[in-house]
Amino acid sequence: MSGSSSALTLRCKSKNGQHLMKGLTTQSTVADLQRLVAELTNIPKESQKILIGFPPHPIKFDGEAAPLNSLPICSGDTLVIEEDRSKTAAPAPVPAKPRTIPTSNSNFSLSGQGVMTRKVVPANNSCLFTAIGFVMEGGVMDLSRATQMRNLIADVVAADSALYNEALLGKSNAEYCAWILNSESWGGAIEVSILAKVYETEIDVVDIQSCRVDRFGEDSRYDQRVLLLYDGIHYDALYLEALDPNLPPKTIFPTTDDSILALAQEFATEARSQRQFTDVSGFTLRCLVCNTCLTGQKQAQEHATQTGHINFGEV
Repeated sequence: MSGSSSALTLRCKSKNGQHLMKGLTTQSTVADLQRLVAELTNIPKESQKILIGFPPHPIKFDGEAAPLNSLPICSGDTLVIEEDRSKTAAPAPVPAKPRTIPTSNSNFSLSGQGVMTRKVVPANNSCLFTAIGFVMEGGVMDLSRATQMRNLIADVVAADSALYNEALLGKSNAEYCAWILNSESWGGAIEVSILAKVYETEIDVVDIQSCRVDRFGEDSRYDQRVLLLYDGIHYDALYLEALDPNLPPKTIFPTTDDSILALAQEFATEARSQRQFTDVSGFTLRCLVCNTCLTGQKQAQEHATQTGHINFGEV
């Protein structure tokens, strides 16, 4: 039976939208999968990070020649494709020349300052913390910041059990602290609000699907703000790429100037038009442990709490 082959019906999602993957069978190889992903998403195989399930987690490959029936992939699954530029070999040095801003970004420029740009961070369950670290550190990517932030949040919560109670956290103070220290736990609104206080910085989250801006720390009237982009399951950072190649990226902005918020919303509107988001309230999931069908993130979370099952696939 190991030599038999059957067609695989798969879909993939990337920042460029959703695609139907045709021509794959159970005997197709990892190399075949990577080649098709590259054709559909324009992400080279060296930079591909292929995830599956809910929450999405990376698929581990045992070489490019491995057949797809050796992977946890079933017909009907949707793969999430992230671009991990750290895997791409650095280009050979070339003579210095003025940097050209892509024309596709020309609609997102801020006069005299730069062009709104999305910094894609790894989808490793700590994207929120990595994105906040990137903007707070002036454009430096440091994956170790995620662990530091988790520890910091746990310290803040543990120090004020009256404020951070079960009604707010959805679990006891002690349970929450243990949960947030787990590297597989996703951050969200509670964690953003805590970090806004810690950094004394307004953290503005721009939602692609609704183009809404949630301003964490707005009531505190901080002097500065940073920007994140949210696609329903993943956070990335937003920053201004300087027009002058000798200047660093700009990631922190004054709260007295709302023009950057308008620009961020325009950026989100364009991303929405390309369907670069996941509708977590409306998509249909299947528990890969007991095959229960569920609708949306809320039902999935309730099912996980009741059963302990955390491996989901989109139908």
